[in-house]
Formats: sequence, structure tokens, C-alpha cells
Amino acid sequence: MTKVNKKYKDRLFRLVFGDRRRLLDLYNALNGSHYEDPDALEITTLDDAVYLSMKNDLSFLVNGVLNLYEHQSTYNPNMPVRGFFYLADVYRKYVVEYKLNLYGSRLAKLPSPKYLVFYNGRKEEPDRKVLRLSDAFQGGRNAEPCLELCAVMLNINLGHNQELMERCRTLKEYAQFVDRVRRMIVETGALESAVDRAVEDCIRDGILENFLSSHRAEVLDVILTDYNEQEYIAMEREEAWEEGRAEGLSVSREAILDLLGEHGEVPEELRARICAESDKETLKRWTKLAAKAESLEVFASKYDS
Repeated sequence: MTKVNKKYKDRLFRLVFGDRRRLLDLYNALNGSHYEDPDALEITTLDDAVYLSMKNDLSFLVNGVLNLYEHQSTYNPNMPVRGFFYLADVYRKYVVEYKLNLYGSRLAKLPSPKYLVFYNGRKEEPDRKVLRLSDAFQGGRNAEPCLELCAVMLNINLGHNQELMERCRTLKEYAQFVDRVRRMIVETGALESAVDRAVEDCIRDGILENFLSSHRAEVLDVILTDYNEQEYIAMEREEAWEEGRAEGLSVSREAILDLLGEHGEVPEELRARICAESDKETLKRWTKLAAKAESLEVFASKYDS
């Protein structure tokens, strides 16, 4: 059983994987299975969720796995809490549907939960990250809470989780498309034309070619419907600028420390002060000073003046 939340920024993700064949490829890539018949994939829509399971899958029925999938375009450390509430609701319905007796002497068997979060936000995150419910508890895991839930966050931005991407071509091309849309928005400053150009370029380059050719209007509608154009453009540009700014500041700090390192080991206090500086002009001044300084002492006596 697999659940995909129906919330943007998952609408585009769900639109792409709404096709049974593409969905089956993703299912296989994530589960290490080799199903070939897309008609064997059961899709049941209930409220804001889509449940997926395999018909006549004996190992699935015996081993019973409940897969909860969510898509996030921003990093959210509260996913385990959300997953806890959702899974509690799913299990409640499962008990009713299968008429399990929770008051008897026999153990009621439940499907094992597997909670995956597909992340493609701008904030840099590792390929795989485990978010734990216990991190939200006051006292943390040291308090030995009686409850735990783990959300495995998979970074599906371009360049991440390459083995998974190679197993699922559609997922890889989805990442490529999202990356192109983002870059076009920053370049053009116009959301609609940016999406149009990204679609044209991807079709030309064979990226989600069939999907984009037949769903072009829907893709544009999904993105334009869910975003205020000016706010979205401003957000993308600001995030791109912040990324570039952060990278530039990091390079400046490293350059200063490298220059000072030629005169010996940089004192920890001075190193911390340099690493904490976020003003571009100050770092520029310090770089020039470090290049001219004859010793660490000379730099230390002048950098804060």
C-alpha cells in the first residue's frame, strides 16, 4: 500500500507519475522489485490520498508493507509528526476494514510502515536523511520516549541519488525538468515564459518528451495555479542570490584563512571571527589585508580597526 499526498508542491510530481507505467517504474526503483504489468498496480483514491498496491502479490500480502510517500519543495523537520498523524489515521481505517480484533488474545497483524519524503527544495540537503519523531520531543531521544517514527528524506534534485535516478528514468527527467524551470525563471524573470521555454527545451532534448508534449497545458496550469507569479519569481531569484551569496562568502573566508595560514596556524578565536563574518565588503577588506600582512599578529592588530 502506497500513499501519495495530493498537495502541491506535489501536484506536478503526481501529474508526472499519474501514468501507470511511470508509476510502476518508480515503485520498482524504490522497492527493488521487477513488476512488468502496469495493470497489476492498484490505485485507490480516498480524500486527498492515492493508495498503491500490487494485485496478487503474495510476498506483499505476507510481508505487508505500508508505503507513505510525500513530496516537499521546502525542508520541513516536522514531517515525522505529520507522518505520525497520518499513519495513525491509516491504521485506524485498516483495523476497521479488515475487522481486526484489538481486544482479543491473538496479536493483530498490521502492515509495516515505510515513510519516504521526496525532497527537491533549494536548500542543500544530503541524498538521504532520516528525520525522527523523537527529535521533536522535549528532552529528545535521551528521555527514552515510548514512541518513534522515522521519515526517510530522499533528495531528488538533479545530481542527487544518482543510483535511484538511473533505476527510474522518469524520476531523473523530472529532476532535470524542475532544474530547467528554476534556471529559466531566474534568467527570464517571467514565470509563464520560463515554463514554456523549459518545456520546449526538454521536449527538444528528449526529457519527459512524451509527457510534456501531451500535457503541456496541464503543466503550465499546475505551476501558474499554485503560485502567485511575482511572489514566485521573487522567491526563486532571492534563493538563487542567497545561494550565490553564501557560496561567495564561503570562498572569501577560505581565501583569507589560506593567506593567513601561510604565516602559521590561525588562532581559533581569529578563525571563528572570520568564519562568522557575513558582510561582503568587510571580507573583501580582510582579504586585501591578509594578502599584505607580514604576520598573523599584524593582521590581528588591524582587521578590526
